Amino acid sequence: MRHRRRGRKLGRNPKHQRALLRNLASSLILTERDAEFDENAPKVKGRVVTTVSKAKEVRPLVEKCVTIARRSLAAVDAAAEYASSADRGTQEYRAWRTSEQWQKWNAAMAPAVDARRRCQKLLGDKDAVTILFDEVAPRFLERPGGYTRIICLSKPRLGDSGTRAILEFVGVRDRVVERSFKPDFDASDSDDSADEQVETANAEPAGEQDEEAEADMAPADESVESPPADKHEKS
Repeated sequence: MRHRRRGRKLGRNPKHQRALLRNLASSLILTERDAEFDENAPKVKGRVVTTVSKAKEVRPLVEKCVTIARRSLAAVDAAAEYASSADRGTQEYRAWRTSEQWQKWNAAMAPAVDARRRCQKLLGDKDAVTILFDEVAPRFLERPGGYTRIICLSKPRLGDSGTRAILEFVGVRDRVVERSFKPDFDASDSDDSADEQVETANAEPAGEQDEEAEADMAPADESVESPPADKHEKS
C-alpha cells in the first residue's frame, strides 16, 4: 500500500525523479532567455510541451522557485539605496567596501543572496536562476500565486501515445473572457416604433403627390369641347 506517499514515481527511482523535475523546471525557465542567435532557440517563450503527469508534478517546483524569487525583490530594492555605482576594482569601489554603507548594503542584500542560493539548490542551473530573478520574478511582483498553467493537448505523443500537455507561464497568452449582455427589449421596442414613424412619414408625401396629380388631370378633362350638334336635328 502507498499510504502517505504522495506524488508520482514516473517509472524512475527517487534520484532520477528529482533530476527529471529539476531539468524540466530549468528548461521552462530557460525558454525566457534571449535566444535570437542561439542554435537551439525555443519555439515559444515561456512554454514547454511534456506529458500531463510530468507537467502536474513539476508545476509545484516551478511555483515555489518563482515565489522565492518574487519575495526577494523587496530586499534588492532596499539594498539599492546603499549600493555604489563605481566599477569593481577602482579606488572609489574599494573605499565603499570599507565604509559603513557597504555594511548596510550587505545586511539588506542578505535575504536576496539566500533566496538565490535556495533556488540554485532546487534547480541546479545558474543560468536558469539568473533568468528567474532578472526576468520572470519581476513580472509576477503583484501576483500572489498561480504563475503557470497546464493545457492538455488532444494529439497524443508519437510512439507510445502518451497524453501531452503544455506547461507555460501566465500573463502573456491569456484568454480574454467576453461576457454576453442581456438584451434591452424596451430599447428595441422604441426603435421599432421609431422605424414605423419614419415609414409613415415617408409614405405621406407619396399620397399627397397622387392627390396633386389627380387634381391636375381633372381640369384637363373639363376643358375638352363637346362635338357640334347635327343640323338635321335643328330642323
